[in-house]
Amino acid sequence: MKFSCPKCKSKIEIQKTFNKKMHVSCSKCGIQDILEFSKNPDEVFLEFLARFDKGLVKQKELTDELADEGIIRTKKEINEMIGESNPEKFLEEILHSKKDFISDYKILKNSEPKMGCKVEELGLDENISNFLNESKIKQFYKFQEDAIQEIVFGENIVIEAPTASGKTEAFLIPVIQRIKKESNQGKIFAIFVYPTKALARDQFPKIQKFADKIKINVKVFDGDTKIEERREIIDTPPEIIITNFDVLHYHLWHQTKFSNLLNSTEILVVDEAHVYSGIFGSNVHYIIKRLKRICKNKLQFVAASATLEDAKTFCEQLFGEKMQLVKGSGKKGETDFVMVFPTLRTQRNLMVELTKKLTDKNHKTMIFSNSHLNAELLAMQTKKQKINIKVHRAGLMANYRMSVEKQFKEDKLQAISCTPTLELGIDVGNVDCVISSTIPVNRLTQRIGRAARKGQRGYAFLALGNDPISQYYKNHPNDYFEDIEKTYIDPKNPFVEEFQILAIACDKPISKHELKEHEKMIEYHVTEGNLIELNNRIVPNFEKINSILNDYSIRGIGKSIDIFLNEKKVGDRILPIALEELHKDAIYFLAGSRYKVKELNYPKNNYAKIERVQKDYPYYTKSLTEEWPTIETIFEKRNAGGIEIAFCKLHIEKKVYGYVNIELGQEVAQGEKVMLDIPLEYDFITKGIVFHAPRPLEVMEKSEDEEYTEASGYHATEHVVIEGSNMITGGVSQDLGGISLGTSGLIFIYDGAIGGSGASKALYDRFEKALERSMHIVKECPCKNEAGCPRCTFSYRCGNNNEFLHKYSALEILERINNGEKTELIDPMEGDKPLV
Repeated sequence: MKFSCPKCKSKIEIQKTFNKKMHVSCSKCGIQDILEFSKNPDEVFLEFLARFDKGLVKQKELTDELADEGIIRTKKEINEMIGESNPEKFLEEILHSKKDFISDYKILKNSEPKMGCKVEELGLDENISNFLNESKIKQFYKFQEDAIQEIVFGENIVIEAPTASGKTEAFLIPVIQRIKKESNQGKIFAIFVYPTKALARDQFPKIQKFADKIKINVKVFDGDTKIEERREIIDTPPEIIITNFDVLHYHLWHQTKFSNLLNSTEILVVDEAHVYSGIFGSNVHYIIKRLKRICKNKLQFVAASATLEDAKTFCEQLFGEKMQLVKGSGKKGETDFVMVFPTLRTQRNLMVELTKKLTDKNHKTMIFSNSHLNAELLAMQTKKQKINIKVHRAGLMANYRMSVEKQFKEDKLQAISCTPTLELGIDVGNVDCVISSTIPVNRLTQRIGRAARKGQRGYAFLALGNDPISQYYKNHPNDYFEDIEKTYIDPKNPFVEEFQILAIACDKPISKHELKEHEKMIEYHVTEGNLIELNNRIVPNFEKINSILNDYSIRGIGKSIDIFLNEKKVGDRILPIALEELHKDAIYFLAGSRYKVKELNYPKNNYAKIERVQKDYPYYTKSLTEEWPTIETIFEKRNAGGIEIAFCKLHIEKKVYGYVNIELGQEVAQGEKVMLDIPLEYDFITKGIVFHAPRPLEVMEKSEDEEYTEASGYHATEHVVIEGSNMITGGVSQDLGGISLGTSGLIFIYDGAIGGSGASKALYDRFEKALERSMHIVKECPCKNEAGCPRCTFSYRCGNNNEFLHKYSALEILERINNGEKTELIDPMEGDKPLV
């Protein structure tokens, strides 16, 4: 609905502020006002006209009033932030925004990298030294010198350094040196593993150029390698093979000719090691163990990674070996960094406007979203601003993604809307600016590392969202730089172990004396007939387990729903998330387009049929769910302050019973709930934590419905603890689910991945800090709504569509916890009996 300015007849904008007020303004003549919140824009506009007629509406900017409300910074505060810096005019306009709160502005300066020895001083093969000199590399960085020496000496190392800092050279040079020295021609000496085919093929030309000069053979072997190339690799094995863990897994258990070549391997190099977090990393841990089993030589391990909180510990867990850490410094140059909190609009609208301002100045821009959906929606809105932008994310065809990379590199695109797929080192050419949604600071640093590689001034924007952790960073920006990501895996995931033991037996028969740590799982498979004892060895029963192995994905666990369009399979989605996204009439995003689910066949045949929706269709859907937990085993207990918390094995029963429509651009539910004719049910085993929250007695005394207030307080507390712990545990909240059991006070937070991913264990280990931060989030949120708002108690993942929440009850619960009130884990069904 359009409203006209009473002064100049231009368009009036009415926006809800983050603290539940209404901001009315005219962009042309500048009159504006702040009014009390009303859901009806007509009422707000009429009040505005009445105040204008009485001369109460400001004829100039409401800077002081907006600043008093915490909506923007004052001019003085912004100028103090700028200090001696000299930002470009467009950036100064952004900093003095009247729609956003500038949480932080600083110039990120990287110190000069520490220099190491000269190339000729390291005793390298003459051909290597000559090539480096031809490439105008006269001296190594100190971390490169250290890495080269350690790898040549045969040590297991982790190279930790930012994007574009020379990590590849740090492991490639010593590997080639070893090959030349040890005369390993004609057999595979080193495997270089990358997390994606795209990154492997992007890095291949750089590696090949170096290797060719030294007369070393390098080949890529992945799902896109043609048959004739495969034959050539098998007939004439290269010294270095470039691949991914999916390929290693498949060829090992199939005992192919390619897998037979791998037994000569002496060095395994894993680039972008931080990617192997969660379920994927748990599977990779076993694939590495399997590779060790088939190799004739003791494997040496080299990992390369962006900044992690504890890269050494994580990689030791991933490889099952002791590792040494070699740390490198960042790139040269300066980047203007701005942390922006959108107070008068959504995060996506902020990101769209930033993209517009930057591309108008011919700054090539990468915009990072944290989900497929957000990347697609951002591109849709940005295209309406006449910006030449395309989407780059997993789930799009490889040739399409490559064309986007090529167009951006050749300056035929102004911007890319991407997901973390482009955090990795794929070369997309020159980048001036990076805009990112909220992520841990070390991953932001990696994204920022994409900008200004040619020495120009770089620009980086962290666009905070409309969520609890973003509001916390608005008020505590310095804490953001302390919240380094915690990467995690769970090698003890029983479902990963159950599958991988079968794969191990397929790789090579299991001897009686080995794998004692998996003895119980081996016995289980023998009893089930999946493995057979034969001549003192354990071998696979292929007839029984072939389908199990073929259906398993190392990047997830569980069965999938196949997706069909016009009788052709166009994708799949893993359970249980598939039930939330592919129920009948759900709107599903795939390869840049929206579709509607016209049929879901579950649980019999596990497929969904989709059809296109018209481009102007205004909605997408969000499912409504119910969950029920049962504790099967408690692994460990401890006290976090006064409350008892347990880390345990959980059985989760999940039901999808309906959905709501969400309007594009509005991000709010429209209309009534839609109930499914037959609810979709799924149950699975996972890991999680449980704690008993104290009762909100003071708030309950003032309430007319004590039971509702108490239960809603626990529900809100569950939300805030998950969302508030997001960056403390390394941005894992999207990997967690939560359940609060009525008025019992029991709150469960669990891994969304079947069998467990390690996310809830990361929260268990840092629970005190999560509880303290959760209290601050609720306490500092200015909203007056009893239920709270998206910036304190709401969760976009809530299966109840954020109903039955009580902000003030949650605040009292969290204050009682942080003041040291004691609770014990008591079974609500058994009175005072301890919980398991």
